[in-house]
Amino acid sequence: MLLQPETPSGLNHLVLNVRDMERAHHFWCECLGFRHVATWRQSQAHMRFYSGVQDGQLRHHDIGLLERPSQPADLSAHPQRLNHLAITYPTREAWLRQIQFLVDQGLAPFRQVERGATFSAHLYDPDGHEVELVYERPRSDWETDIQGAINRATDQPVGS
Repeated sequence: MLLQPETPSGLNHLVLNVRDMERAHHFWCECLGFRHVATWRQSQAHMRFYSGVQDGQLRHHDIGLLERPSQPADLSAHPQRLNHLAITYPTREAWLRQIQFLVDQGLAPFRQVERGATFSAHLYDPDGHEVELVYERPRSDWETDIQGAINRATDQPVGS
């Protein structure tokens, strides 16, 4: 049987590196209307998560902001502000098949994580951008405690 990549459902979320969390928070909430739904509390990193509303319901997050105050202020010197992007797969089975496909192609993810809202595998594209492959758990698993779901993460062996 010839293995093929799984077609994703679409983009899941985007994480941006920001110099000033409060300025970025103001922009994303007060200017663009996103809602602050959670704050990462697992490490020294200062990270916040924001959601839009779809069908009257919040998502676990659409945008993450990771504060990196040491980034150059001059954007022309280093315009790259992307931390990572996440791609969604429609089922856990499709997600697992995609990971296996990558492993078989010699492109094994460097990390696999079971999170409160998602199952995730992380790898780099040829230009060094981090790509997160995501299967999102059913809404009922996380919607009553987005804060808790964001802060739950357990590393897993790649391919499990």
